[in-house]
Amino acid sequence: MEYISTRGQADPLDFENVTLAGLAGDGGLFVPRVWPKFSETEISDMAGLSYVEVAVRVMTPFVGNSLDEGELRELCTQAYGRFAHAAVTPLVQLDQQYWLMELFHGPTLAFKDVALQLLGLMFEKFLGRRDTHLTVVGATSGDTGSAAIDALAGREKVDIFMLHPDGRISDVQRRQMTTVLSPNVYNIAIDGSFDDAQTMVKRMFSDPNFSGKFNVSAVNSINWARLMAQIVYYFVTALQLGAPKRKVAFSVPTGNFGDVFAGYVAAQMGLPIEKLIVATNVNDILHRALSTGDYSAGNVTATPAPSMDIQVSSNFERLLFDLEGRDGGRTLTRMQNFENDRAMTLDEDMLTGLRGLFVSARVDNEGMAGAMRWAYEESREIIDPHTAIGLQAARVSGIDAATPIVTLATAHPAKFPDAVERATGNRPMLPSRVGDLFERKEDYAKLSCDYDAVTAYIGERATARHG
Repeated sequence: MEYISTRGQADPLDFENVTLAGLAGDGGLFVPRVWPKFSETEISDMAGLSYVEVAVRVMTPFVGNSLDEGELRELCTQAYGRFAHAAVTPLVQLDQQYWLMELFHGPTLAFKDVALQLLGLMFEKFLGRRDTHLTVVGATSGDTGSAAIDALAGREKVDIFMLHPDGRISDVQRRQMTTVLSPNVYNIAIDGSFDDAQTMVKRMFSDPNFSGKFNVSAVNSINWARLMAQIVYYFVTALQLGAPKRKVAFSVPTGNFGDVFAGYVAAQMGLPIEKLIVATNVNDILHRALSTGDYSAGNVTATPAPSMDIQVSSNFERLLFDLEGRDGGRTLTRMQNFENDRAMTLDEDMLTGLRGLFVSARVDNEGMAGAMRWAYEESREIIDPHTAIGLQAARVSGIDAATPIVTLATAHPAKFPDAVERATGNRPMLPSRVGDLFERKEDYAKLSCDYDAVTAYIGERATARHG
C-alpha cells in the first residue's frame, strides 16, 4: 500500500514511514493511494470473529509489507488485552432504534485508546528496526493527550510532548496526562485554545529547522495509522447488527473530524452504512459546512464537552481531497486560501457528494443535557456530554425507525462528573483502576501561546535527552 499527500507535493511513502512521519512534508495529510475494497462475502465472513481477528482483516490491506499478518495480530492482541471489557467496544441497547458503542473501556477511559494503544506499539516496533529516535508532538482537546501518553510512557526511542489549552479541559482529563511521571513524557499547558495548540503543532511539522532536527512525529488523528485503527470498530459493530445484509447508521460526536472520517473510510471499503451523522456542539463549523457549505472558523466557545471545542477540523481536508477528485493541487490551493482567510465555501457539487452519506446536527448545551436525562430515564444509562451530543443528533436525524442508529460513546461519564451530575442528579465514579487519580502528583509546564517559547522548551529537553 502506497500513501500520498492530500496536497500532492510530498513523495509517496509506505505504511511504516507514514506512521513515523505523521504529517506530510508539504503540510498535507497522508491517505492511501486507493481505498481497499471488501466484497459482501468478505464482510460476511468476518461475522462472529473476535475484535482482534476483525482488526487484522480490516487493517491488513493498509499495512502492506510493513507488518506481516502474524506481527499485526500480535500487536492487536497486546493492545486490546489492556481493555477492561472482553468485547473491546461493546454495544448497549437503549431502545428499539438507538444503541451505544462503548469506546471507553481502555486504560484512559476514552475512544482514543482504541487507536493509540496500537499506535504506541507500532512506533516501538518500527523504531526497533532502525537507529533513530522519535520526538512525538501533539495537541489535545482532552482525550488524545492522556491516551497517547499512556501508550508511549516508558517506551524506548520516543519522547512525547503534549500541548493542551490551560483551564479548558476537565480535571480528570488533565490529571490523566500530568500525573504520568515517566522521563519521556512532557506536558505543556498553553495560554490559548485547542485550535491555537493544533496550529502550533502543524507549524512545527512544516518548519524544517525544527522537524528535521528532532525527527518529529504525530499521534493526533493527522497520523494515518490512528485513523486506520478506528475503522475497525465500525465493521465490528455493523456486523453485530446484521451487516452486510442490513444497513446501520452511526452518530459521531466530533470536533476534529477524525472519528467520523474513519466511518467514511469504512463505507468506501464496502461496509453498508446508511448515514454518518456528524454531531457538533455550538462550535459548529462542520455542521455549517455540511448543511450550507460555509466552512469558516470563528472563535472557540468553551462548553461542557471540551473535546469538541474546536473550530478548525484537520481531518476535513482528507474528505475535501476525495470530493475534489483526489487532485492534490486543488486541495493545496484550497487549504492555503483557508489558512489565509479562515474561511472557504463548498460548491454545490461537493455538497451533493457529501449528502449522499453525511447528515449533521448542531446540539447546544440544553440539548446535550436533555439527552443525558433521556438516556438515564429511559434505560438507566449514564453518558458523558460528548456522547449525549451524538445521541441527541441521532434522535433528531429523521432516519427511518427500521434502521438502527449507533451513537459512539466516546468517553466514560466519570471524566465529566460535574456536567453529568447537573443533568441527571447522578455523580459518576471513576472505575477502580484509575480511582486514585486525584491523589497522584502532577507535573506540567505552563507556557504562553507563543511558537518560539514552546519550540524552545521542546528543543532544550529533546536535545538534553538525546543530543
